[in-house]
Amino acid sequence: MNDIVFLSQRMMMFGIPLLIVALAATYSERSGVINIALEGIMIVGAFSGTLFIYFMQRNGALSGYPLLFIALIIATVAGMLFAAFHAFASINMSADQTISGTALNLFAPAIVIFIARVVVGIQQVAFKNEWRIRAVPLLSDIPIIGRMFFTNTYVTTLIGIVILIVTQYVLFHTRFGLRLRSAGENPHATDAAGISVKKMRYAGVLISGALGGLGGLIYIIPISVSFDGNVAGYGFLAMAVLIFGQWKPKRIAFAALFFGLLQAISAGYSGISFFRDLGIPQVYFEILPYAATLVVLVFTSKSSAAPKALGEIFDKGKR
Repeated sequence: MNDIVFLSQRMMMFGIPLLIVALAATYSERSGVINIALEGIMIVGAFSGTLFIYFMQRNGALSGYPLLFIALIIATVAGMLFAAFHAFASINMSADQTISGTALNLFAPAIVIFIARVVVGIQQVAFKNEWRIRAVPLLSDIPIIGRMFFTNTYVTTLIGIVILIVTQYVLFHTRFGLRLRSAGENPHATDAAGISVKKMRYAGVLISGALGGLGGLIYIIPISVSFDGNVAGYGFLAMAVLIFGQWKPKRIAFAALFFGLLQAISAGYSGISFFRDLGIPQVYFEILPYAATLVVLVFTSKSSAAPKALGEIFDKGKR
């Protein structure tokens, strides 16, 4: 039972940030813009948030949840601003969206490591984790489920669930969501209806950047006490979750938890007696999430239900 509880807790730690970043990709791709830059956006968001936490904790100026929430806001804004470069290149300059995203992915770790060495003196930006909730009052007393999901948890888990609910509602039950989806399905029809495709795509990419930056910090906080410019390929893994979830928030949630479970096994197999007793070499557990990603993509790519105009440059004068 202890192994199941441990695995469930770790699954939420890895699955929730994966969910948030996959939902970030949903906004951009539903508008018609491929956002492969999410890896870089996560790095920038995580760095901005942890750097703020580092200075506040070092000076004793702020602590507790006020510090956490302000850091999350900073990470969100940083991610959105970084994504604006991708939006400008893809929408205004009609650049290849994959190349633009790749350029940002290459730029992000280099610039954050440079800034960290200049400002902090070393590559790692350390912080003290003071936000783990040992037991949620009342909910942690629920038999079995209480121990699995409401002990040794973080408030960021709730944030991820709220983002899922809001995304489902916004995309499928609001005028904005309809317009955003139409920009990715049939941009010429959207333009003919008097809706600015450019504005819709900008909105999709900027929201994507905001959630990507937020997801970057939410990924780092539960699993580490420092940030060194690396998010372990989570931005790319989120793209696989998006495809596996068929660009639909509810399916993305299940896909994120599935991959979160694989990541939990990969990172914490030594703490689970069942996997430890198997005697399987460590390297096989480490590659498990990424190998599973390749297998899933092989079997789901043919039935992909991507937006019809995804990756297409919108030219108002051409049809």
